[in-house]
Amino acid sequence: MARALRRRAGSLVLDNLFRTLAAAGRFHPAGRAARDRVEIFRDIPYLDSGRLEHRLDVYRPRVAPAPWPAVLYIHGGGFRILSKDSHWLMGLRFAQAGYVLFNINYRLAPAHPFPAALEDACAAYTWLAREGASYGADLSRLVTTGESAGGNLATALAIAACTRRAEPFARVVFETGLVPRAVVPACAILQVSDTARLRRRFPRLPAYMADRALVCEEAYLGGTRAACLELADPLLLLERGGPFDRPLPPFFAPCGTRDPLIDDTERLARALARLGVHCETQFYQGERHAFHAMMGRPAARRCWEDTFRFLEHALAERTLAAPSSRAQESSSGTQESSF
Repeated sequence: MARALRRRAGSLVLDNLFRTLAAAGRFHPAGRAARDRVEIFRDIPYLDSGRLEHRLDVYRPRVAPAPWPAVLYIHGGGFRILSKDSHWLMGLRFAQAGYVLFNINYRLAPAHPFPAALEDACAAYTWLAREGASYGADLSRLVTTGESAGGNLATALAIAACTRRAEPFARVVFETGLVPRAVVPACAILQVSDTARLRRRFPRLPAYMADRALVCEEAYLGGTRAACLELADPLLLLERGGPFDRPLPPFFAPCGTRDPLIDDTERLARALARLGVHCETQFYQGERHAFHAMMGRPAARRCWEDTFRFLEHALAERTLAAPSSRAQESSSGTQESSF
């Protein structure tokens, strides 16, 4: 009972904290100035369901000429909380850098467990393949990205785009013929099953962090382990080694050294290296989960600079050279994690 109450309280606190910070940020002078340089289209349906969960916002530069490289952004929140509205700063940041960003909502667990979120992300992807060019998107320079749970969905989308799978929602992604040029899963939970592994890997992991991971697993997977759940764990698919019908795009995976999900990021780099896929990782000393969302902090600024540097090269070249099996070290820290 105590654990259940602690989990429920933790979820409410985190949800309200993120929503309050997002709302307050809209009144900051820097936020207002950024919006003056960005054009925003809100609540565009990507499915004709009439649901708020099936809408997206478009952020694009007012000054740079179209077409722009395109970003499909998928918000985090453990598959359970938050929305495109809580992640409006991501839209501004990418649009300021010369990208057109499509920031999506999707159905949330536990009311809508897997595969609802991925079904919606796949539907948004197919909508983008059809309609993105009308918003100035250069779909030959497409990036899929998100943080935490969104990084999981962005990675699963890339797998669906490169593999002819049996699931109808994944098959339609493959059939668009559209493959991302880069994937950026930031501080991503890439294996939702067996979140107890985090406590085994980091015995000193605080109880509230372990609780958040377990709640995510229970809500998203719905307590089942059916074979159809494998796209919920894109890391395991990559570690299994394919096969893939199309080459996977290069990855950039940033993470803080005090984020328990650092282990997923390290495993991602090793799995992609074995597949011959370029993966650059950057670890930021002392930073916690989703640190890059606090954009005024020095480490967050470095993370965004590293992200845009990577994308500049990834979108300019057909393929990046040899896969990076070595995790690269950020100027802000080392590869060591501690709790």
